[in-house]
Amino acid sequence: MSKRIMVVEDNELNRKLFCDILKANGYAVEPVGDGGAVLTAAKAFGPDLVIMDIQLPRVSGLELIAALKREPTLRHVPVLAVTAYAGKGDEERIRGAGAADYLAKPVSIRPFIGAVERLFAA
Repeated sequence: MSKRIMVVEDNELNRKLFCDILKANGYAVEPVGDGGAVLTAAKAFGPDLVIMDIQLPRVSGLELIAALKREPTLRHVPVLAVTAYAGKGDEERIRGAGAADYLAKPVSIRPFIGAVERLFAA
């Protein structure tokens, strides 16, 4: 059975790119474009990993990471933050919210898949 990855990304092109890359590498993928749907989608899909954009409309990815970590059935699921926030202190804030790893956009394919594989190996 393939690992299940939920991709939370409001930008349609980025979301499609991430999903296509993950599917091509054998993962089952659930795309989510609306931050308000993340908890419901995660409970229904049961991801093994969540890839989370941080800059989302209406709700911050940081808030969503914290919400996932408060949910008993999801708190064990690692979160890979993929974000344009790459300023001083951003990585620490994102990891502090509960993200297991962090990639700054723009993301290249090899480091992206490498981060996913590392999180599954951990």
